[in-house]
Amino acid sequence: MAKLFLLYTLKPGVSQETYENWARTTDYPQMRGLKRVSSFTTNRVRGLLLGEGEIGIDYIEVFEIPDLDGFIAEDMGGAVVQAVMGQFMGFVDNPRFLIADEVV
Repeated sequence: MAKLFLLYTLKPGVSQETYENWARTTDYPQMRGLKRVSSFTTNRVRGLLLGEGEIGIDYIEVFEIPDLDGFIAEDMGGAVVQAVMGQFMGFVDNPRFLIADEVV
């Protein structure tokens, strides 16, 4: 099962409260409703466990996607993902989309 990690910061002027309200009321219900998304969470980064310095990200989203090829081929271009992504990009700067596989 593929995992998709989104790492990003909020745009200047976007409050944590405004963004997190949108995530709870729009992002979660829409993205969790996709049949190819088995799990989806948004996580606020609060600090470093080890080391010092700038973290460089405010949030990490984690998706578990059993059918990544289907998600890319059908869901990414679909109305739900496109609408959510359009809104999402209004809140965030420099999102990075990372696809990973668990090492077993």
